[in-house]
Amino acid sequence: MNKEFIDKWISQLKKGSLSFVVLGILAYDQEYYGYDLIQEVKKKTAIDIAEGTLYPLLIRLKNEGLVESNWVPQEAGIPRKYYKITKEGQSTFLEMRTYWTSLNQHLTTLTHAL
Repeated sequence: MNKEFIDKWISQLKKGSLSFVVLGILAYDQEYYGYDLIQEVKKKTAIDIAEGTLYPLLIRLKNEGLVESNWVPQEAGIPRKYYKITKEGQSTFLEMRTYWTSLNQHLTTLTHAL
């Protein structure tokens, strides 16, 4: 087994899935503060995501019109930026989910055939 190859492959698989995961969490749940979204990704997917990965992704999703953000004042401390999915984000996620489901079915068939 080539452990270095496997590690790189797993890393790319996680990176490639992260937009789908974030949109999926936002599609089914309420809006999230960045830190809480990180915790939700870890809890629901076991993907260990860092702030340095999440926030650039959220900026890209926002620039694409898939999420929006708003500042929410806190009783103590500075305001927090919360993210929620847009209508465009919802429809994009549904399209991604359709493809993901099809791909998963094909890969499952392939792995069971081996």
